[in-house]
Amino acid sequence: MTPAPRRIPVYCVLPARTLLLDVAGPMEALRGANLVQAEVAFDVRYVGPLPELTSSVGLRLTGIEPLPDAIEPDAMVIISGHSEYPLSAGNPIEPEEAGSDEIVTWLRGIVRPGIRLVCICAGALLAARAGLLADRACTTHFSDCADLAAIDPSARVLENRLYVEDGERYTSAGITAGIDLMLHIIGQLTSPATAAAVARYLVVYVRRAGTDPQLSPWLEGRNHIHPAVHRVQDAITAEPARNWSLETLASIAIASPRHLSRLFNDHTGMSIPDYINRLRVALARQLVTETRLDMERVAERAGFASSRQLRRAWGRVSPIPPNATRQSHGTPSA
Repeated sequence: MTPAPRRIPVYCVLPARTLLLDVAGPMEALRGANLVQAEVAFDVRYVGPLPELTSSVGLRLTGIEPLPDAIEPDAMVIISGHSEYPLSAGNPIEPEEAGSDEIVTWLRGIVRPGIRLVCICAGALLAARAGLLADRACTTHFSDCADLAAIDPSARVLENRLYVEDGERYTSAGITAGIDLMLHIIGQLTSPATAAAVARYLVVYVRRAGTDPQLSPWLEGRNHIHPAVHRVQDAITAEPARNWSLETLASIAIASPRHLSRLFNDHTGMSIPDYINRLRVALARQLVTETRLDMERVAERAGFASSRQLRRAWGRVSPIPPNATRQSHGTPSA
């Protein structure tokens, strides 16, 4: 008999002028998680101080439940961001501050240990007003970072981040970054494989925080939004075995070699050689577990000068050597 799924209550808080993509993106990710696995079920309810409101794109949202007096001890509360200038479609537009005091008061009384608080975009401003980001690392849309820091000077506001996790507090940058954050949370509450499946379902690229357990070495160091560094990472990912020179990568980044090295370290938390070696080891691992190539051939195809160099690089990221990895996967040697 199939066991009943673990049910996680999710309360999505809709402020006035809700930015629709802040809701639709993360909620589609949770819906996808419900579709691709049966161990965890996300039960979503939409709540707020207003029974109906006009969204950022002018679509009228109705049927919003009142803010509940109590929530389950393992619930997840998601606060959507809002738009200062919604696209009107002939519908009445509520004042930007309508209901915000009620949300702040509700958050202050409802969020306690055991409850995950997830702030999408400017939703972090409401959480900060409730005192829930005090002494926490956090982020928000780049245009709101200064406001967030002003609301709570004790909050450690990190700019140029897709999302930030600090204990049970999660905050994301603007709009589509909410999907990245929700994929990360799905990976924590279900499995990395589920997060990857949901990402494929949504046709998005999975990005994880550099300090968190990584879904895959191919995804490490991607928790930033610097376009030049992403161009370099995309080029290396496409051809990890290529003999990359710093000068070649600098031309891709349109930066000097010295400047690129500094940017890469600052935004990925690792050096360019480390990044290349991690991807080469990941490629070598695929060859070890999926083919019968001997180690010299594996090393050559993965971009290493020798099997000895491969083993040294492998040992820096995995305690299990290549041959033992191959045996554990049942792949016969050549």
